[in-house]
Amino acid sequence: MTWVLGEDERGDGPAMHIVDVATRTRFEDEKMQKIGLLETDRMFFDLYCLKPGQAQKVHRHTDSDKVYYVLSGRAAVRIGEEESELRPGQAVLAPSGFDHGVANRAQEPLRLLVFMAPKPPH
Repeated sequence: MTWVLGEDERGDGPAMHIVDVATRTRFEDEKMQKIGLLETDRMFFDLYCLKPGQAQKVHRHTDSDKVYYVLSGRAAVRIGEEESELRPGQAVLAPSGFDHGVANRAQEPLRLLVFMAPKPPH
């Protein structure tokens, strides 16, 4: 379950919501998993879970920045024309307007935290 703070909830409800990321981990054979953790009208914070061989399609956001932070495993991250392998504890920024994506080319599962703002309209 994603905790979403809407306009009508600001100032009326609890200001703090704690998410236990470890209990939200989920892997599927069919495709990588994007698990919503926290979301407002202006941002989202997700957990991505990729089995070996899975990938996020390279794409771009014209008006949003994205941060990838590796929790476990090794992430092959592409931003623009550059690609690098990130290890646990490392983060990278995908600025708006740049193609970006992530792949798990290693033999172990990959878990990433992903933050994006402003939240794109979909």
